[in-house]
Amino acid sequence: MKPSRRELLAGLPAAAVAAQAQSGGANRPNVVLIISDQFRADCIGAMGMNPMNLTPNLDRMASRGVLFRSAFANQPVCAPARASIFTGQYPCRHGVWRNAIKLPEESVTFPKVMRHAGYSANYIGKWHLGTNDPNFPREQHGPVKPSERGGFLDLWEASNELEWTSHAYEGNLFDGDGKPIHFSGQYRTDFMTDRARRFLESPAARSPFLLALSYLEVHHQNDSDTFDPPKEYKGKYSNPFIPEDLRPYPGSWPSQLADYYGCVAKMDETVGTVRKMLADTGLDKNTILIFTSDHSCHFKTRNAEYKRSPHESSIHIPLVIEGPGFNRGMQISELVSQVDLMPSILQAAGLPVPASAQGHSFLPLLDRKTDGWRNEVFFQMQEFVTGRGLRTPQHTYAVMAPKGPGWKAVPSAEKYVEYMLYDNYADPFQHVNLAGRATHSEVARALRQRLLARVTEAGDAKAAIEPCWFPYS
Repeated sequence: MKPSRRELLAGLPAAAVAAQAQSGGANRPNVVLIISDQFRADCIGAMGMNPMNLTPNLDRMASRGVLFRSAFANQPVCAPARASIFTGQYPCRHGVWRNAIKLPEESVTFPKVMRHAGYSANYIGKWHLGTNDPNFPREQHGPVKPSERGGFLDLWEASNELEWTSHAYEGNLFDGDGKPIHFSGQYRTDFMTDRARRFLESPAARSPFLLALSYLEVHHQNDSDTFDPPKEYKGKYSNPFIPEDLRPYPGSWPSQLADYYGCVAKMDETVGTVRKMLADTGLDKNTILIFTSDHSCHFKTRNAEYKRSPHESSIHIPLVIEGPGFNRGMQISELVSQVDLMPSILQAAGLPVPASAQGHSFLPLLDRKTDGWRNEVFFQMQEFVTGRGLRTPQHTYAVMAPKGPGWKAVPSAEKYVEYMLYDNYADPFQHVNLAGRATHSEVARALRQRLLARVTEAGDAKAAIEPCWFPYS
């Protein structure tokens, strides 16, 4: 469904509407969006937190473009995070509040807006926003109906759940007709990148285009619970640097971190390949290249899973952008989140931001126009707990629904209880939970009121938040 012109123009500054009409869309930039799954932001060398030199290509991209040091997921799990990226909405608004819920077909997405303006909208890789029928065998969880593709109606070579329709060296994507595109004997990331090369070297890339490359790496392989780097990276990082947030906690990192780093290094190599393809075709001169992730990875140190918690190791994501308007060699410290990507991409392309978007364009931050920027991020948690949270520059504040019937399988709750509070200035690796401590009662009270306001503003169900049930004196 195409958004109406009224939907497209609502909320766009008058000057931008006039400029759009005058330009007629001439020289609009292409957009290539790379989504890596479960990628820790601190793995990027340019962040200055990991000495392993895993990301020379991303570091070069950051030095040329813009590195967002404080980018966050609005819900740290695959499907809700992706829906927030494409719609610019919080999960409580777009409706994908957990995995296995499809994106509503009527959703206004930035691919739809761009296609309405004459772009082609193309997708390769993992989708995770189509129908997920539990009665289907896993191998049938790949094809996605055109109406469920969020506006990506041109090239489509994807799998709804790539983690279940492929392994590292064998599997299937599915074309626009739902027919399998099989690969075998080639690493999954390389296969996808070769498909991207076919597109970038085709006549379709000579008109304005959006291309999303959604890789499964660096996500674990679900059926084996392993991180599977390519053979050339297997064992390369057998004596890895251990991030400070992981060190005090038991979890899967002792056996998995080395292979995770191998996947990170391969993902960085892939970014380098894409950058070279854009340069070789001359497309780099008019293409915005974006690298990000849906969520981070805490290696089962904070719960029994890899994410789904309020910690930095769940919600802190990478975001690096280069290309027209972004080649500034700068770092942005203000907090941004996934809902801000949609309006930012559209504004960078000279297109209207629909009124449905709840995020805000971060382009003014590049010119250091910070007045009015709300420097905090609202996020949700589901599946492991039902919770809500607020990330400010100094604090991470999170609440959860008390245990009860269905407490983990509901979109929202009438009552939450404070259960985590971290001072990220004093404790950047979040080792000391301050929730319930008398010394921080005033801080908690202020954050509680702020979170209640954000819950209402986001369109979430009205709720009450109780102070921590187990206060410290």
